Amino acid sequence: MTYQETLDFLYPLHRFGIKPGLERVRELLQMVGSPEHRLGTAVHVAGTNGKGTVASLLASMFRAAGLKTALYTSPHLVDFTERMRIDGLPIPQERVAYYASLLKEAVSEKNATFFEATTAIAFAWFADEGVDVSVIETGMGGRLDATNVVRSSYAVITGIGLDHTDWLGTTIGAIAGEKAAIIKPGSRVFSSASGEESLAQIRRAAEECDAPLHLVGKECGVKVVESAIGRLVVDLQIGSKSFSRLEAPLTGAFHSSSLALAVMVAVDAGISEAAVRSGLLGLHATGYRGRLELIASTPSVLLDVSHNAYGVKATVDALLPFIARYDRVSVLLGLASDKNARAIIRELLRLECRFVVVDIPSERSVPAEELQEICCQEGGEGAVAVAHSVGEGMRRLLRESSPLSLVLVTGSFYLAGALLDYVKTTVRAEDGEGDQL
Repeated sequence: MTYQETLDFLYPLHRFGIKPGLERVRELLQMVGSPEHRLGTAVHVAGTNGKGTVASLLASMFRAAGLKTALYTSPHLVDFTERMRIDGLPIPQERVAYYASLLKEAVSEKNATFFEATTAIAFAWFADEGVDVSVIETGMGGRLDATNVVRSSYAVITGIGLDHTDWLGTTIGAIAGEKAAIIKPGSRVFSSASGEESLAQIRRAAEECDAPLHLVGKECGVKVVESAIGRLVVDLQIGSKSFSRLEAPLTGAFHSSSLALAVMVAVDAGISEAAVRSGLLGLHATGYRGRLELIASTPSVLLDVSHNAYGVKATVDALLPFIARYDRVSVLLGLASDKNARAIIRELLRLECRFVVVDIPSERSVPAEELQEICCQEGGEGAVAVAHSVGEGMRRLLRESSPLSLVLVTGSFYLAGALLDYVKTTVRAEDGEGDQL
């Protein structure tokens, strides 16, 4: 198959939806030589929010230490190849086509899902390239997530919140139990989770696997020194090791726990302080995007992939200290139907913003007119408009904004990807002015 033929084969697999279980992915992996056993040091990352940040931070630090490092994350924003990278470089399109061709018959026979097929492609490429380290982000949950076929050296669990409740359970404890199932005998477990309901499940899973558990807050002290848009500086104390003024290109003090968690794992793995510092600063070389990312400056446009109330609250909390510098705050919002739209909109209204709402490019999109109605019901009446496309919505907001305004694009990976695709065709570089949409 060509690359385009491969995409035409893979994307319709979404019709099979989400089918938790490991049997299908194991059978696919057998077709390509069981690569899950040849991934080097496997670092498995689960959690509700922050797992993509932690995974990317870890990959960047391992790479800075001179290790050939694979990174598997999801979803992609613009191109499928973004999901799997080695040393920051995405998989070549011809390799996607090669592995998909090997797997095509088995995928069809087993009615495998898109994520199962994608996971098999990623693991096969990583193994064939002989990586030293594989940093693997779960897709959803943990216990029955397709990535849970790996025997991880490190099980890393970020904060736990209510998300994907149709599949993972309706309580924090139930969700934490699903995510803690990435812990295996022989794993070293690191977590930034807080709250006894989630910690009890993580402790139980670690004890059952006789796996040592290390917690941010208990074994790592974190102090935020500076927090600005695109810059976070922290002091860490990990055991007897002190790290002064660690800096990463992150927006929001809430990222401090993710940064601390990633550094704890890196230190445990023997990564030097120089590589830690270099890796943190080089985060964006991993392909890390869309976490309160400043993509234009006049007006300021922030791209954010927060997609549940827990994550949007952190986004709003991060922005509130800076709001006074802007003359107007606007939000381009699109959401998937499995999200708590009311709770997300309530959080965003703390910014005293106006909305332009759009459909996201997904069959699970909440219709823009429905989002408009919810915004009005929650108190945004008179400041909500519907746009028929992401491009139309962005153009409208930019027309209504001054150079001192802020535009926040948030609610969905799909929305972020659509915006980046739009920007790709409209950005003009102006000397001294930054990127202009």
